[in-house]
This record gives sequence, C-alpha cells and structure tokens, in this order.
Amino acid sequence: MTPEQNRTLTSVGKGTPMGELLRRYWHPVGLSSEFKNECVKKVRILGEELVLYRDRAGTLGLVDKKCAHRGASLEYGIIEHEGIRCAYHGWQYDADGKCIDRPNEPEGSTQRISVKAYPVIERGEMLFAYLGPAPLPEFPAFELFEGGNVIKTIGYAAIPVNWLQIMENTLDPVHVEWLHGHFYKQEKGRSDPPFDTFSKHHVKIAFEEFEYGIIKKRLLEGQAEDESTDWTTGHPFIFPNMLLVGDTRVNQFQIRVPMDDTTTMHYWYNCFHPAEGVEIPEGYPTTSYEVPIRDERGEYIKDYVDGQDIMMWESQGAINDRTQEHLGATDRGIVQFRRMLAREMNKVLNGEDPMCVFREPVRIELPIEKSRHGLQAGAFLSYTKSRDYRYSPNIEEIVRIVAGDTVSA
Repeated sequence: MTPEQNRTLTSVGKGTPMGELLRRYWHPVGLSSEFKNECVKKVRILGEELVLYRDRAGTLGLVDKKCAHRGASLEYGIIEHEGIRCAYHGWQYDADGKCIDRPNEPEGSTQRISVKAYPVIERGEMLFAYLGPAPLPEFPAFELFEGGNVIKTIGYAAIPVNWLQIMENTLDPVHVEWLHGHFYKQEKGRSDPPFDTFSKHHVKIAFEEFEYGIIKKRLLEGQAEDESTDWTTGHPFIFPNMLLVGDTRVNQFQIRVPMDDTTTMHYWYNCFHPAEGVEIPEGYPTTSYEVPIRDERGEYIKDYVDGQDIMMWESQGAINDRTQEHLGATDRGIVQFRRMLAREMNKVLNGEDPMCVFREPVRIELPIEKSRHGLQAGAFLSYTKSRDYRYSPNIEEIVRIVAGDTVSA
C-alpha cells in the first residue's frame, strides 16, 4: 500500500473520498438516556465539531458548535422551547440551523443567518445523525434496534486510533486463537480461555460478500465442515462500520464511528434475550456504561476480549502505517474489505448510492449463531465477565432476569 492509498482509506474529513462515503450513512451520536429531557452535548464526528441538543418541545437538533455571531460555543447554550440560544449574546437557532432571534438587533435582522445543521432521529434507545447530502436515506430497520422482549445495555468508549484498524480487526478471524486464546493463557496463567473457540486452531477461513456486507466464516480444529455452526453462519460485518457478534442468547452490534482521523467512538449495543417463557418486566430501562481502556495504574485491562482488542489497536499507532505491512493468506478478509471500500468510494464519486444506502423502507434480519451458553444464571454471569458488558451497572440483574433465575447469581 502506498502512503496516498493509506491516506485515502483513513482520512474522514469533509471532501475526502472516505469522508464523503461515510457521510452517506446514519451514525450514532448519543444515547437516548442522555437526552430524556432538555440537554446539550458537544459531539465530534467525521472531523466536525457539533452540538447535539433536545429542546423543551422535545425536538432533537445537531448544529455547528460555533455561533454565527462571533464564534462562541453553543455547547454552553441556553435551551429554549424551540431550539438553542447562544449564552454569549442570545442568538437563537432552530433544529434546521436557522437563526430565529437576535434579541438586541433590529427587528427582521435574522434573515439569511444560519449555522450548519444535520437531521437527528431516535432508534433503539440511540440517537443517529445523517451528515450527507439530500435526500435523506431510509434508516435501516435492523431487528436489534426495534422493541420486543429483550433487555438492552449500551457501552461506549472513545478510542484514540483511526477507525480503519478497528474495522480491519472485524475481518481477521485468526487473531481470536492468538490474542484471545494464547495471550489470554499467558496473562491468566492457566490453560483454559473463557470460550472453547478461543483455544482451537483455525483450519479454514472464508469471507462471503452478501447484500449488506461480508460474512466471515471459520472452521476450527475438531469441527466437521458440515456440522460446524461457525462455518455455516459466521459473524456478519455490515458495511461500512458495524459488526454483529453473539448468538441467540445475547446479540451485540459493535459500531465504530470516526470522530476524526485519529479517534473513534466505539459503541457496544447489547441485546439480552430471555429464556423461553420469561417475560422482561414492563418498562425495564436500557442502561449505559463507559468501557475503560486502562486501569488505575495506567495499564491496559487485558483480562477480557474487548480490552485485548483495544490494546492491539492502540499498539498500531493512531493511524497504522500500512506501507510497512507484510500481508499473508490469513489477511484476505482485510484485503477484500479494502477493495470493497475503494469500490464504494468510486460509486460516490460517480454520483451513485453505495451499498447499504436504502431509498425504501427495509427490515433487515441477519444470521446469528445458536447459543453456546446455558440458561443457568451463575454460568451465564461467568461468561459475561469476558466481555465489555461486565461494566454494565446492572449486568447481574440482567442475567438473573433473562435466565428466569430468582436466586442471586
């Protein structure tokens, strides 16, 4: 890879090929739990400094951080019934970015004054924004974002690396047996990783493009090709920046949103499905939690899957220098993904819609593996300690509810 090719794949600012591709999609910018009432929050996404708010009428807005008057930050804005008002001199903006009041200026002087603004919608207890050109695409109706008899808890972390090296991890099955298997054994001083999958050698890997992205598949040592659940379903990667992992017990969307060229907001969107006959209590809340990267000593937290991944992503540097790579046969999923990105960037340059941009409502169901975990709360709770949702404030209660177990886990 040349330096220019690496820059093309990793630069996400407005006007760059990758930045324009990514602006064709809805991206999460916040959690509904943060915006139950009027609220203001600074947001950085795709290199843009913005302010997300909910006004007193319940309308969501995402506008440029700088007031059009003299550039003061709207992150300190005053919430109104309609829109947000700059705290410096009171200039007021609606959700479309139009200035609707300049209190100390002559009447009618707000005409033609506005700030940049983007549409925001609320789906599945998250807030999504669209930063691209009109017309707005349809929001893809992934079944996980819809309601139902399920408990949700959402993790997040701002990771100081470029989005691409996080996504390339998605198309790299072999790292599982080494980073989450052999490295885990070394760290824990024992021979049993948390999953049987992690300790087995990859005999065969494959990457199958489908209408929404790529399904990665693997055949592990000791598995028969016609019987392997992993081989027949795998984990679907949804273009351009989502991965579905988990099984019929707990599904997880991992969503990687570039904040800028060197920082990525990573969301873990977890859905816990109850045992047969178990009903989730009505009104049970969706919780959220920040995933820590380092412990109180400043050391990486290495005793669980996601912490190990974060450590490796950061070890590559803020933007991995791909000109120094020596790729092997096991990297063909990464190569396939890079070629897919180049293909879809070219579509945008030619005025076409890239893949996964929908102009009509569509409900998307994705393949998932069968559950590898039992229903008993204690065993299931032990499993959760190997994943990011161990930091959820109510994970023990979630496990007891979905297992139908009233005994303390």
